[in-house]
Amino acid sequence: METAPHIDLMQTFYHGSKAKLSVGDLIQPGFNSNYGKQKKGSYIYLTATLEAAIWGAELALGDGLERIYIVEPTGAIQDDPNLTDKKFPGNPTKSYRSKQALRVIAIVEKWQGHSEEQLKTMKDHLAKLKEQGIEAIDD
Repeated sequence: METAPHIDLMQTFYHGSKAKLSVGDLIQPGFNSNYGKQKKGSYIYLTATLEAAIWGAELALGDGLERIYIVEPTGAIQDDPNLTDKKFPGNPTKSYRSKQALRVIAIVEKWQGHSEEQLKTMKDHLAKLKEQGIEAIDD
């Protein structure tokens, strides 16, 4: 599997979502994004931190329950430019993306979400970016 040189292949990866999935399911790119104009995404996103996955689950669109999955990439992954060098130095959130599916290998049953205040602050920030016309990078 081709990956960025600094990624530990034994690393645990997470994906936060409101989609109801089962162990063995594949998470595919091509669905509408949770951000910006919500156009069909060319990538599927994953992270090596539970914290970033929690944000992903909490900020996902839809009415479903917030869920966090442990996933394994089925192909190459790369740094997510929305949270790395194009916007922030390095990759502090250990966030990645792939054009290939992610396989659900486990479900995180117990996790602690952010406070209502933290969630409101983040949603307000995302709304401000949307008003400014700042879109997610999907090149």
